[in-house]
Amino acid sequence: MARTKDFDENEVLTKAIQLFWHKGYNATSMQDLVNGLGISRSSLYDTYIDKHTLFLKALESYQCSGKAKIDEILQKSISAKETVVKLMKLATNELIGDKEQKGCFIINAGVEVAPHDQDVSKLVCQNEQQMEAAFFKVIKKDQQNGEIKNVEDAAVLAKFIFHVVKGMQVTAKSSLDTTGFEDIIRLTVAILD
Repeated sequence: MARTKDFDENEVLTKAIQLFWHKGYNATSMQDLVNGLGISRSSLYDTYIDKHTLFLKALESYQCSGKAKIDEILQKSISAKETVVKLMKLATNELIGDKEQKGCFIINAGVEVAPHDQDVSKLVCQNEQQMEAAFFKVIKKDQQNGEIKNVEDAAVLAKFIFHVVKGMQVTAKSSLDTTGFEDIIRLTVAILD
């Protein structure tokens, strides 16, 4: 008979995200996880098999949370430009003023782990496609109804905006000066005219 878990898996994943986000995958030891998650080593192994599997679950959980927030923004009936601004701020607001300079959890995984790990690479790519697809959906729809005047291919505009966001996410990891982010967002949205 299987043992029942004496911990909340969602709570454990939230703690794991914070640990991996703060220390990085390679610098987070199994002892860090045992201490930080508040579960026994045997429960950790029984539930997640190993550190790599826990890391993948943490990335998936973070990605699902991000997708829900993106979907919520897309469902609101606001203008295309307001939607693009909200999506850009969703991806950058938690980075502004972060004294720890943790950067974006997914970007960090993409830089540290994805080049050597196909599973992580796949999740990072899915996350990027998800964000780019959100920009594309808004731009395409509002090009057709005339709100967005720029006639450039919607896929190209979406890719451009996504890469601006990605650049801001990397900058937030390496610099405390994020004061220009508002201006970058404003200027990026201006290209839609």
